[in-house]
Amino acid sequence: MPLHVNIEDLLNARSVESERLEFKTGWNPDAVYRSICAFANDFENVGGGYILIGVEEENGIAKRPVMGLSASNIASIQKEMIGYNNLINPVYHPKLFIETVDGQQILVIWVPGGSNRPYEVPEQITAKQKRYSYYVRRYASSAVADMETQQELISLANQIPFDDRSNQYAGIDDISMVLIQDHLRLIGSKLMEASDQHTKTEILEQMLLVDGPPEHRFPRNVALMMFNEHPEKFFPATWVDVVYFPKGEGEAEFVEYPRITGPVPTLIRNTLDLLKTNFLKEKVIKQADKAEATRIWNYPYAALEEAVANALFHRDYQLREQVEIRVSPGSIVLLNYGGPDRSIRQEDFISGRIRPRRYRNRRLGDFLKELDLTEGRATGIPTIKRVLERNGSPEPTFRTDDERTFFEVEIFCHPAFKNDVVLVDDAQKEVASNKEGNRDGNRAGNRAVILLSPKQKEILNFCQIPQSRADIFIHLGISNQPKNYRLHILPLIQAGYITLTEPDKLSSKYQKYQTSNTAPAT
Repeated sequence: MPLHVNIEDLLNARSVESERLEFKTGWNPDAVYRSICAFANDFENVGGGYILIGVEEENGIAKRPVMGLSASNIASIQKEMIGYNNLINPVYHPKLFIETVDGQQILVIWVPGGSNRPYEVPEQITAKQKRYSYYVRRYASSAVADMETQQELISLANQIPFDDRSNQYAGIDDISMVLIQDHLRLIGSKLMEASDQHTKTEILEQMLLVDGPPEHRFPRNVALMMFNEHPEKFFPATWVDVVYFPKGEGEAEFVEYPRITGPVPTLIRNTLDLLKTNFLKEKVIKQADKAEATRIWNYPYAALEEAVANALFHRDYQLREQVEIRVSPGSIVLLNYGGPDRSIRQEDFISGRIRPRRYRNRRLGDFLKELDLTEGRATGIPTIKRVLERNGSPEPTFRTDDERTFFEVEIFCHPAFKNDVVLVDDAQKEVASNKEGNRDGNRAGNRAVILLSPKQKEILNFCQIPQSRADIFIHLGISNQPKNYRLHILPLIQAGYITLTEPDKLSSKYQKYQTSNTAPAT
């Protein structure tokens, strides 16, 4: 079956960092197996790596057109690898793919982080006298592990990152093939074209999303995080809460938005949509001594994008604590539980030079990077700082505790927007009091409050008479697509402002939407 990632992204180091790639012009089994061993040991939990054979490297990416390999050479390599894999201790079998690039065939060896590490391999796998060593990745090279590193490798034995473990409380049926195909389509993987010719289990096995014996396969946690509509069923509090304090934190008044749920990519996108729609503002400042006007934002979108993605990438999915975002007139605070790796010092946050020793979720990061939802490992905080500096915004603040139980990012409003406020009409809000403990949007009589956008006001007016989803979007003059539904209609349903005419048949073609009696006047 084809490779699960886009081959062009791999050749150009777009979906995978260059440190996790090796390009080889030809077949050198000694060097290749040292790298296979290093990637399989996955010392920093970054997800292993890829070795591309038949490709020359130039400035960290593939030189084009690629050199390629002959059909006989590929057949010979495949035959040799069967025997060499058995020389890895314990035995390890990387996944092998044949890809056509620039009219030539190349070999791609995918080496995921192994579940039985540490691994050792002969220094010269082709030699008669074999001396075994442990190998790890040092930047973009594979190196023999020193004694201290060996001891740390041994301590990692059978320690599989949480997102890569199998979940024995779930089954294959809990994985949505629709979501998987959407993902493959978005990243441009050739595996999408082959998905109709193979069973669901075969596709999941190809993507290393299942584990266990053939008669009883269990999905890995990352499969449930990415490809299940309701991951909160398997991981407590997998959602995002957004709370707005119009008079600042510590005051009694707050507005709580409907809880944001869904697979992790959906959580990231919908959270950013909410923040962008309700809180982001731009100003254009014309300067007398410059031909071009200066454009500034109260909160640069790129900084929020990185902060939200990092919160959901790095959170501890074993904890019953959701990602919380608190918005006040002066700042936006993002809080996630499961703090940063202990190898990161507080002064590292200030300098922006972040290099963690371990990643909590090694596979999740790969999927998010393929979707361009994250830039890459160890880039989040430097990106936030760089974007804010370019916008002329104050320095962000990063907080954690000595036990590293949480991580908090505070992004401050640009000074040019200090006197601006988010206007909320009394007719369209309910004021909740945190003294009464009304922070749970699911409590009876305590429905989540939303700030109505102009389009949502139009919907409430239009739906005084039941209307179909298609008619609503025609009335608004926007396309009928899931993103617009999640942005404009779903919050009204969750707040109880819109009711369904077919509540027991959500996908009914006769479904219509009607403004409820509890909806605010518009």
